[in-house]
Amino acid sequence: MIRNILGSLVALAGAASAVLSPFRDWYDGRAGQDYRVRDLFGGITATESGVLVSILLPFLFAALLVIAGVVLRSRIAVALAGLLVLGFTILWMVRQGQAEGALTVGGDGAGLQVGVANALAGGVLMLIGALLMRGRGAGARSQDRARARAQREREPVEQYAAPPADQVDTWPPTQEPGMSTHTSPWPEPEVDPYTGPDPHDPRTRSYPQAERGPEPGDPRDPVHPPHRPPER
Repeated sequence: MIRNILGSLVALAGAASAVLSPFRDWYDGRAGQDYRVRDLFGGITATESGVLVSILLPFLFAALLVIAGVVLRSRIAVALAGLLVLGFTILWMVRQGQAEGALTVGGDGAGLQVGVANALAGGVLMLIGALLMRGRGAGARSQDRARARAQREREPVEQYAAPPADQVDTWPPTQEPGMSTHTSPWPEPEVDPYTGPDPHDPRTRSYPQAERGPEPGDPRDPVHPPHRPPER
């Protein structure tokens, strides 16, 4: 936490130094806002520049990138802003040296002046701020885990969730295969108990059955004829 705060302050200080640098003299009494951005790629000219199309434009973008990096605790964004400021400053120095034949540093207002030093210092401070910041990594992950753990402790745990409306027959779940997984909205059909094959159905008879004869004692029975009662 302390490292993030300290790194953010250093990076913001670097961004402020970079944004203020174009309003100061850069070379031979010429302010940084008088150099056009296009001159950095095509060569330095004596043409005056507007503020919004001068070297101030990339520095403003770098400052916004630093602010976003500080809010999001992104070390990468802050480091990219510092590299952007240093890159444009060094590119200007190369183009100015090509235009003048050589770069000089003088205390009488000739050569490189304080504006260039402010820009270079701003870029370096942004890089130092990025190094000091811890970023969002470990701290954010620990906070997310603590938040998730607290939420799980607050929420009651249900053993079984309520079934949807079209699967009312599956409540409560039994975790077993079979009829418990039946999901039809209609009642299950009842199965008649098995009583064996039907003797009167020819499809269920496996062999022909003999016809039953007359009962014993029947007058029609030739084997057991009826007997007359004894006479008295």
